[in-house]
Amino acid sequence: MPAFILYPAIDLRQGRVVRLRTGDPAQQIIYSTEPAGIAQKWLACGATWLHVVNLDAALDEDDSANQAALAEILQAAAQAGVKVQMGGGLRSLDAIQSALDRGVERVVLGTAAALQPELVNQALQQFGAGRIAAGLDARRGWISVRGWVKDTPLQAVDLAADLAKMGMRTLIFTDIARDGAGLGGNLSATTGLARASGLEVIASGGFTHLDELLAARQAGLAGVILGKALYSGQLDLKACLEAVKEGD
Repeated sequence: MPAFILYPAIDLRQGRVVRLRTGDPAQQIIYSTEPAGIAQKWLACGATWLHVVNLDAALDEDDSANQAALAEILQAAAQAGVKVQMGGGLRSLDAIQSALDRGVERVVLGTAAALQPELVNQALQQFGAGRIAAGLDARRGWISVRGWVKDTPLQAVDLAADLAKMGMRTLIFTDIARDGAGLGGNLSATTGLARASGLEVIASGGFTHLDELLAARQAGLAGVILGKALYSGQLDLKACLEAVKEGD
């Protein structure tokens, strides 16, 4: 069973920390204009990883403000000895190399995982499975890409199987319909995907209660990404980390 990790999410848009309900840019909540301060908050709670998303890059928009915010987050994480996982708009080897060179521990390929299999294969060969993860974002089991605004005819379970054959080790599965909606996570679909693919799967999208986190851990998932539940105060990160640790 892989180590179970809780990943507090920091979603960046125009240099601010936001959440998008079900991935819709029109349903945006701004939680902070100080991304580095948010990072420090999660680090103080005991987080061992941060999950950062460059939403502007994912949406093919100017992400210069996010790059500045990312630099501050990476500096804070490095000083604390904490690792950063990052996704959003990483669609070339140069972009992946740049992120890793800046101090990102593991990059998440979303659109590329679905539409650029050769890039994924090259990235795995060049950087290793420990530095590359696939982000599968789905509505009713069907993959969406480019910041969740474009649907595809790809099913998550089939894509996961293809990625496993390439040598992918880590997969992040997001149920878009639940992301930021506070409806609870789709544990059934996530664990089913983990069993079918044999990959280490991190759950994302809608996880709201401590019982869900403990159930995800018990089910053998590799972790859960937490977003709105932390920012709204529904979950206390320090308490969640302690509860999960007590279960080890």
